[in-house]
Amino acid sequence: MITMNLLGKVRRLHYRDGLNLSEIERRTGLTRKTIRKWLKAPEGVEPKYQRKVGDTKIAPYAAQLVKMLETDARRPQRDRRTALKLFGQLQVQGFDGDYSRVTEFIRRWRAEGGASVTKAFVPLQFEPGEAHQFDWSEEHLVIGGVWR
Repeated sequence: MITMNLLGKVRRLHYRDGLNLSEIERRTGLTRKTIRKWLKAPEGVEPKYQRKVGDTKIAPYAAQLVKMLETDARRPQRDRRTALKLFGQLQVQGFDGDYSRVTEFIRRWRAEGGASVTKAFVPLQFEPGEAHQFDWSEEHLVIGGVWR
């Protein structure tokens, strides 16, 4: 992958130092075709890479995984399944992808706000003397030398 630093180095070696493509190839490890391409490109253009858009291995299992995640979202924190356990359950169902695919899917699902249970509370407001709140506790005292 070509970074802007490497692209700057290629331009510097060619225009400032006057090196030919073969020498730049030896110093950078890039092919002459790539070097020629980036020397012809307008200055300041950042390299763009297209990701391969295709069906992922997890796509057939996405609905099942979402259902598992939604079920876990309603459970207490200690009862939720880890990504590793979800991965194991998907493998039992025939999933042959990597663990990282599952964790990436879960991370994206959570970032999109997937089935997060909102924790809410109602603040209590009373006028002075309208209501009382206290905690029960049992206290012992020594009265007249007797522990009570």
